[in-house]
Amino acid sequence: MSLTVDEPIARVRGEPFAALPADLYIPPDALEVFLDAFEGPLDLLLYLIKRQNLDILDIPIAAITAQYMDYLALLQELRLELAAEYLVMAAWLAEIKSRLLLPRAPSTSGEAEVDPRAELIRRLQEYERFKAAAEGLDALPRLDRDVFAAGAEWVESGTVRTPPRVELTDLLAALGEVLRRAELHGHHHVAAEPLSVRERMSRILETVDAVRFTAFTALFMPAEGRRGVVVTFIAVLELIREALLELVQHEPFAPLYVRLRG
Repeated sequence: MSLTVDEPIARVRGEPFAALPADLYIPPDALEVFLDAFEGPLDLLLYLIKRQNLDILDIPIAAITAQYMDYLALLQELRLELAAEYLVMAAWLAEIKSRLLLPRAPSTSGEAEVDPRAELIRRLQEYERFKAAAEGLDALPRLDRDVFAAGAEWVESGTVRTPPRVELTDLLAALGEVLRRAELHGHHHVAAEPLSVRERMSRILETVDAVRFTAFTALFMPAEGRRGVVVTFIAVLELIREALLELVQHEPFAPLYVRLRG
């Protein structure tokens, strides 16, 4: 993450704003900034070192400290609240820089002097190892680790519902029901009109079709009396025998339906 002063803080209706208004009051707890690139002062130092291809074992403290302080100054200029650990690291860098600049007293014990940068180098190396391990874990596939694929086995049902067979007794029972209904509408005829089975077969073929089912009882006209019911029933049987008509029943004792054979 690199910030420059020239970058606008925000855009309002397309207009860039390079500075906050002077009379703008922001409570301290009103804004929290999460820096995705720098997760702490060690991360920032490691970024500054790698950006200039410096040797982590021979850190130029003066140059790194100057860049680090420039970054903090930029954040303060943008009025972003700094975490305390960033300020602690700044004080530590200033201490190391001052210890390197001050003349060293000659050692009387004969022991080698400890480099003031040693502890900082050790912590940077340790942080770099943990960061590389975290990036390696983050690069692992998330399937079966964070998310799991759901699946279900498809079981094809072998149950096939077949309509029951239509027996002769079912036809006789339906005929008896139609005859009983015809008796309710019986009346006297002055002159008997001849009824033709062929003519009734033609009329039934015109009434039904090959797509929709027609109720078996809808083919009869009770007003014709017993003679008309018998003629219609015979005409239906003839059409079934000649394979012109299809008769179905969904379950025993259920209503009968007819349609033309496709």
